[in-house]
Amino acid sequence: MSESVVPAAETAELKEEAITTQTPETEATPPAKPPRMMSIDALRGFDMFWIVGGKPLFVAFLLLFSASGELPEWLQYQFDHVKWEGFSAWDLIMPLFLFISGASIPFAMRLKEGETRDYRAFYLRLARRIVLLWIFGMIAQGRLLTFDWTQFRFFSNTLQAIAVGYLVAVLAHLYLSTRGQIALCAGVLIVYWALMMFMPVPGDWVRAIEPRMNLALWLDDFILRRFRDGTTYAWILPGLGFAGSVMLGVFGGMILRLKEAPLKRFAYLFALGLACLLGGWLWSFHFPIIKHIWTSSMVLWAGGLSYLLLAVFYLVMDIWGYRRWAYPFMIIGANAIAAYMAGQVIPFHKVASFFPGLSCGCAGAEFISAFIGFMVLWIPLWIMHKYKIFLRV
Repeated sequence: MSESVVPAAETAELKEEAITTQTPETEATPPAKPPRMMSIDALRGFDMFWIVGGKPLFVAFLLLFSASGELPEWLQYQFDHVKWEGFSAWDLIMPLFLFISGASIPFAMRLKEGETRDYRAFYLRLARRIVLLWIFGMIAQGRLLTFDWTQFRFFSNTLQAIAVGYLVAVLAHLYLSTRGQIALCAGVLIVYWALMMFMPVPGDWVRAIEPRMNLALWLDDFILRRFRDGTTYAWILPGLGFAGSVMLGVFGGMILRLKEAPLKRFAYLFALGLACLLGGWLWSFHFPIIKHIWTSSMVLWAGGLSYLLLAVFYLVMDIWGYRRWAYPFMIIGANAIAAYMAGQVIPFHKVASFFPGLSCGCAGAEFISAFIGFMVLWIPLWIMHKYKIFLRV
């Protein structure tokens, strides 16, 4: 996809259970209900904020203070996708959502004391989730609602990337030990690197990772044919990378569930983030950071940034207890799938066109226009949250 991304309110939850911190239990006194852990919910909403109108709103706000009427070149770079090799802040939107979907898995799959897993119900929920994510992805960017098969795209959206990575990560978390999951995560990234760097592109018989010539893109062309999206983004073979991104998120969720002191958990997340950044940077000298084909170095680089963000949100919200500032993000994160799909099918950015006074093109009008477009989406989400209406897949 290009990044109209992303997921789902509680995309990674198999049960509608609150994400909570762990408190020690004693046999003598039943434990009080632990406080809700807000960091994952808020981080999900923070990511969605940029997709559903936060970017034009923030850019318009910055332009209010720009004498030239333009953002500095270095800042423009951060608010746009890199054309091929490299990484910008805007490129983190999609990987972060895959990471967050994985971070929720250890909480969603935990069993209460004495509870046994109903595998039939578990697999039915899992299958339903994968199917719904795939269908929503086809609606969002696959042009499914045009009812024109000549325009239809089968695999072209972040929700579908999440479905692939989520399936692998859930099954791995269910059946493998922690070491097994780490080995699988490393394995899929190494296998993907080996295929991309050492296997020639059939037909041309050259090893290449160019925008229009690489093994991942060739495989999409070969399998999807006319149902491919026609961009330089690849989807099928990068599924190995999607799995890696979601599994990195799983490890973050596992750290948050450790029975360690909160500051120690924060330190683990922060250290793991730095380690992934270093690993991604070193790997990029041989396997470049390219989001379009979801290279293994990109998985580590984006995963490192995601760990650092999760660590900061956990420190500020769940350790220090400063939560009010994140309320707008919490509203979006609570109904992220509704926000995402609404943003894909309803042109909220055109709402301000009904106000002729906002068509002057000045910075103030642009900001008001962006604010109105954002609030037209946010207010219904707030109402849904107020009446405890949560749309989940």
